[in-house]
Amino acid sequence: MRASTPLRWRLEPLAGWHLPLLRDPAFLPLHTVLQRAALLGMPERLMHWLGLAQPLAPQVIVAFAELSQTPLGLVVCQRLNRSGSCWQVVHLRTTDAEHRRELSGDLLKAAMQRTATTSWVASADTGDQVRLSVLREQGFQPLRQDQIWCWQPRRQGRGNPGPDNPVPDNGAPASASALQLQPLNKQTAGLLWHLEQVACAAQLRQILDRRVEDLLDQSQGRGWLLIDPSREVAVAGVRLIGDHAGGGVDVELTVDPLWQQLYGAATSQLLRQFWQTHAAQQTLWLRSDPFDHGRLAWLQTLEAEQRSERVLMARSLWRRQALPDLRSQANRRLEAVLAQLQPRRRPVPTPLTPR
Repeated sequence: MRASTPLRWRLEPLAGWHLPLLRDPAFLPLHTVLQRAALLGMPERLMHWLGLAQPLAPQVIVAFAELSQTPLGLVVCQRLNRSGSCWQVVHLRTTDAEHRRELSGDLLKAAMQRTATTSWVASADTGDQVRLSVLREQGFQPLRQDQIWCWQPRRQGRGNPGPDNPVPDNGAPASASALQLQPLNKQTAGLLWHLEQVACAAQLRQILDRRVEDLLDQSQGRGWLLIDPSREVAVAGVRLIGDHAGGGVDVELTVDPLWQQLYGAATSQLLRQFWQTHAAQQTLWLRSDPFDHGRLAWLQTLEAEQRSERVLMARSLWRRQALPDLRSQANRRLEAVLAQLQPRRRPVPTPLTPR
C-alpha cells in the first residue's frame, strides 16, 4: 500500500524483526506495547481467522520509507470491548515532521480498513492542530474535552482502611463516614460498571458499548470502590485504564453526580489506596472536566499538576438495515384473503369400512 504523496512509503503490519528498527526517541516509550503486540500477533491472527475469538493484542501498522528499512511512523489500535464493536487509536506517531499530516492520515486510514468495527475513539491535545485535522478528515467528531492531571503523594498515609472497614471521616460529611471501601473484583465489578454508565454521556456510552467483563478486562482487576451499604450501590470508584506513555498509569476516577460532597477526604483516601496497592507507587494520571469546579478544586488541594488538555473524538459507522419488502407482504396478505373467497371443492366421501 502506497500513499499518493511526493514522499512515498509502504505500510506493513508489525512483525518481530521490526522491533530493532524502531529506535527513534518517538518510539522508545512504546516498546513494551510493541513487544506484546509482536509476541501475541501471530497466534491471535490465527484464532481470529478461525473465528474463535476477537484479538486482544494491540494492532500495529508501521510505515517505512520506500526502498529502505527506515521507520517513519506507526499507529497502535486496541479494541475496547470483547465484542469488538469499538476500537481505540492508542498511539499515532511519526518522525517525518514535513509529511506528518499525510503520513498520519494514511496510517489511520489503513488501521480502520484492517479492522471490521462500527465505532472508533481517539484523543488529541487541544493544541495539536495537525492531529485534530487528521481525525476530522477521517470522520471523527469531538465528544468531550478533558484536562489531564498527574499526581503522586509526597508521603504515605498513616493507615489503610481494610476492604470491609468504613472510610475514615477526617472531616468528611457524616454520610460519607458510613461508606465501605471494597476492591474491584468479579463481585463488585457490576457496581462500578453501573456507576460509570450513570456518569457517562449517553452518546459516548452507546459508542463504547461496554459490559461488565469489558471493564474487568481493561482494568485487569485493579481498582477500588466506595460502596453505600444501605443501598448496595457504588458512589465512587477508581480503576486502571492502562500505562501512560510518559510513565506512570492512567486511571479513571468516577464519582456519582449526586455525591459530589465526596470530593475531599473520601476521594483522597480512595486514590491513595489505589496508589499503594495497584500502582507500585507510580505517578497517576487523571482526567477532569474543565467545568467540574468541585473536582478541579479537589485536585488542587492534592497538589496535582495540570499537564495538558485533550479532546476525545469518536467515529461511528451505523450500518443501515435492509427494509422489509412491504409490497410482497401486502401481496401475500391479499392472496390469503382471496383464497378464502374462492369456491371450495366438495370433500371426497370417506369409504365405508365393514364393522
